[in-house]
Amino acid sequence: MNLRDRRGKRQVELHNSALNDILFILLLFFLIVSTLANPNVIKLTLPKAKSNTKAKQTVVVSINDKREFYIGTNRIPFESLKQMLVPAIARENVDPTIVINAERSVPVEDIVKVMEVAREIGAKVVLATANPNRKE
Repeated sequence: MNLRDRRGKRQVELHNSALNDILFILLLFFLIVSTLANPNVIKLTLPKAKSNTKAKQTVVVSINDKREFYIGTNRIPFESLKQMLVPAIARENVDPTIVINAERSVPVEDIVKVMEVAREIGAKVVLATANPNRKE
C-alpha cells in the first residue's frame, strides 16, 4: 500500500546540450587564439643548437640582421639599452634573466655587448637558438 501522493511531485529536466556546444566552441576559440599569441613578433632566423635550454623569459632582447636592437617589440638604440633594461629587470626579484634572440648573421660582438650590459646590471643571459629538427 503506497501512502505517498505522487501527483504533487514533478520531475524537472534541464537540457544542457546547447550549453555544451557553446562551451566547446569557446574552448576551441581560446585554444587557437592562445597558440597564435606570441610575444616575439620580430621574425629572426636563429642559430641551431642540439640542446634545448628553456628559461623564464623576463626580458627578451632581439637583434635583427640590420643590427637593430629590440626590447620586446620596441626598437631602441644600443646606447640606451642599459637604461631600458634596468627598470625591466628591477621588477623581477628572483633570477632576472635576459633572453637574446639574435639573427644568424649578426656578428658575435653585438651579442657579447648585450651580454656585458646584462652582467653589469646583474642579470643572467640565455641565448635563444632554433630547434635543429625544424625545417625552414
